[in-house]
Amino acid sequence: MDLASRYKGVVGLVFGDNPSSNEDSYIQRLLDRISNGTLPDDRRSAIVELQSVVAESNAAQLAFGAASGLPVVVGILKDQRDDVEMVRGALETLLGALTPIDHARAQKTEVHAAFMNSDLLSREAENITLLLSLLEEEDFYVRYFTLQILTALLMNSQNRLQESILTTPRGITRLMDMLMDREVIRNEALLLLTHLTREAEEIQKIVVFEGAFEKIFSIIKEEGGSDGDVVVQDCLELLKNLLRNSSSNQILLRETMGFEPIISVLKLRGITYKFTQQKTVNLLCALETINMLIMGGAVTDPGKDSNKLANRTVLVQKKLLDHLLMLGVESQWSPVAVRCMTFKCIGDLVDGHPKNRDILASKVLGEDRQAEPALNSILRIILQTSSIQEFVAADYVFKTFCEKNREGQAILASTLIPQPHPTTRDPLEDDVNMSFGSMLLRGICSGETDGNLETCCRAASILSHVLKDNVQCKEKALKIVLESPVPSMGTPEPLFQRIVRYLAVASSMKSKDKSKSYIQQIILKLLVTWTVDCPAAVQCFLDSRHHLTYLLDLVANPAATVCIRGLASILLGECVIYNKSNENGKDAFAVVDAVSQKMGLTTYFSKFEEMQSSFVFSSSSEGPREDHEPLTRTATPSEAEIEDVDVADVMDKGNEDHPMLISLFDPSFTGLVKSLEGSIRERIVDVYSRPKSEVAVVPADLEQRSGESEKDYINRLKAFIEKQCSEIQNLLARNAALAEDVVSSGRSEQSQGSEQRASTVMEKVHIDSIKRELQETSQRLETIKSEKAQVESEASEYKNIAAKLESDLKGLSDAYNSLEQVNYHLEKEVRSLKGGEGPMEYPDVEAIKEEVRKEAQKESEDELNDLLVCLGQEESKVEKLTAKLVELGVDVDKLLEDIGDESEAQGESEDDGDEY
Repeated sequence: MDLASRYKGVVGLVFGDNPSSNEDSYIQRLLDRISNGTLPDDRRSAIVELQSVVAESNAAQLAFGAASGLPVVVGILKDQRDDVEMVRGALETLLGALTPIDHARAQKTEVHAAFMNSDLLSREAENITLLLSLLEEEDFYVRYFTLQILTALLMNSQNRLQESILTTPRGITRLMDMLMDREVIRNEALLLLTHLTREAEEIQKIVVFEGAFEKIFSIIKEEGGSDGDVVVQDCLELLKNLLRNSSSNQILLRETMGFEPIISVLKLRGITYKFTQQKTVNLLCALETINMLIMGGAVTDPGKDSNKLANRTVLVQKKLLDHLLMLGVESQWSPVAVRCMTFKCIGDLVDGHPKNRDILASKVLGEDRQAEPALNSILRIILQTSSIQEFVAADYVFKTFCEKNREGQAILASTLIPQPHPTTRDPLEDDVNMSFGSMLLRGICSGETDGNLETCCRAASILSHVLKDNVQCKEKALKIVLESPVPSMGTPEPLFQRIVRYLAVASSMKSKDKSKSYIQQIILKLLVTWTVDCPAAVQCFLDSRHHLTYLLDLVANPAATVCIRGLASILLGECVIYNKSNENGKDAFAVVDAVSQKMGLTTYFSKFEEMQSSFVFSSSSEGPREDHEPLTRTATPSEAEIEDVDVADVMDKGNEDHPMLISLFDPSFTGLVKSLEGSIRERIVDVYSRPKSEVAVVPADLEQRSGESEKDYINRLKAFIEKQCSEIQNLLARNAALAEDVVSSGRSEQSQGSEQRASTVMEKVHIDSIKRELQETSQRLETIKSEKAQVESEASEYKNIAAKLESDLKGLSDAYNSLEQVNYHLEKEVRSLKGGEGPMEYPDVEAIKEEVRKEAQKESEDELNDLLVCLGQEESKVEKLTAKLVELGVDVDKLLEDIGDESEAQGESEDDGDEY
């Protein structure tokens, strides 16, 4: 046989090359006696000896497999069914060969023969069928040992056994029948089915079809529910295997037996409510099973959402919420692990289910005067518990209750009414008449006197849930003014500014107690959540100049954790993107300038990358995960219980973040921070690259206003151009600063890796956009210059035309003067004629003179009218030319003076010519 030969080779490696070693020969002699013996007693004695040797020695197990011991034992099970003693001995021997020897006793160099024997036995499907057929035998020990052998095979060769059982007719049915057998066999069958149904969907379906739910709950009830022993734990583990990621099985349970049997496990019986270690584990298993029903089927299951919604609705209808509140809130004597798991179930039960939220909000715990709303009781636990796990679990209830629940948030925010400071040491104890909001504000102010901000930190986390994504609640909370604990020593201050002050106090505390570093981060989470889409909160933050200064110092503080610096950077960025103020020193430009002067934009943006790679953010990006490993038989109850985190021990060396923040900084918040990062980068670069008072170039601003003189108009245009030039210079200076930052960051990138190179690429993109804007501005200036040159050319042409018109006008004036001179000579001749010839008949000289004068005047007026028309047209052109020249900043008065000077010079030269 090939397999036997292979095992013989392994035996040779273990025992040496001598094939007739003592152990091997002894096993072989026993097998020969069993196979070839004639006396029944001798054969039975040999099988007992073989069973004893194989159970105690790893070498004997190896020799048993190599010496064809398995075929001998299997042959007994096939052919000698009537001999019960031999069958029992064969089964015990086989069980011993498949059971690993204690590793503490086994040598490290030894080969694990039990795994080899399991592999050899499971290779033949007929062997599994044979073992399953033995379950129908009447002998108790035969059935008992057979179940143990199948369990051993399952532990060593799981896949082969599952396939063999599926292919064996009535294989699973026989196993299910064992659940109704005697207690010992039932328990063994329960263990076998629990291991068999893990990650085996086909087997799960058949087991459910065979009535597994009825049998499981019957055993749980028979064993006493949560007060039962480890059998109850095994039943619940099997039930979890059948329900995990299976919507069809969950629907079958819901529509047949219902959820009452599993809910009934949570019922506390008796008066003293004793919680033993096993009872705690049973309750945790039941809560895990219920949580599977709450979460629905597999993620890839198309009907998961509808099934999840139906499960949650039915569970609340069956009063599950009452049992959970009793177990987690009212029963404060229950273990912390149970209370934490209860809060997780409550949170998942109301998550995304408006009706369940309303039911939770309406629940009242206690009786008569001690009665108070369930949410108030949960808040009281958050503020008073000494367990960090319980705080995180109860905080999850408020997170899911407030998520996309604007009405619920508004109801809780409406109770935010400050109460007078109490005189007692613990203001929250036994005060059931205090409203939710008043208790929350009291918790926020509780550390004012003694400097312990632990309670304030927890209250801040709850307040962040109440304000998340709800602008109305944020603005309402901004109006809350808190009195000083000692009115004579302090003045009232807004709640928002009180939170900021506590942030600074926590910073000083951190230097004394490093285990409290998470307080700063939770307060920063509240401030970041509060200022999102809330300009009023940003304005309240910037109302005090010390706030901005402190925040800048916190971002640049190397002693702070990476997460603290990153969240402070996000808060600083929100003061830019949600800043609507126009007041100097409080607007977005002032914040950006302060960041640039304090650390530079490149250093500031680097805080984002550091935070993204931090412990908190990298852990939350992996998605939801289980808080602890599932409870199984292999994990002892003490290991399975959730223990409180020792705050002093969880802090790592240096600036690592507190592990509890993984739960509080959920993917929703980290996603918000990542989305804000992109907006902050874009907005800050935009603000930094532009002047504070941007000038909008509106065509109307370039037109001359009514009633505005030419000089004022020209001066206004000149000031406008100077302002634009100043802003362009400012842009160039800022661009140079950005380019310098990019170059310096590019040099440091060579030693910092690809993540920082990605951030520099983003900055280069912003620089390129600024360069494009500057290029467009330069092109616009070039266009204006070309238009100016064109207008100057037209002005020169109009100047030449005006000079020509002046020359024509002078010619007309000279012609008129010549006519006057001719007229004068004619009059002189007439007078001389009158004086020399005596009386005679003379023509009417005056009439002739008058007629000539009229004709000359008519001709002169016609020419003058033509000239005036031309002058009017030219004057209109000159006016348009003057407007364009003024628009381009040309001194028109000086230009006209130059034209006048040239005309006078030309006139003087012509006069000199006339004299000559």
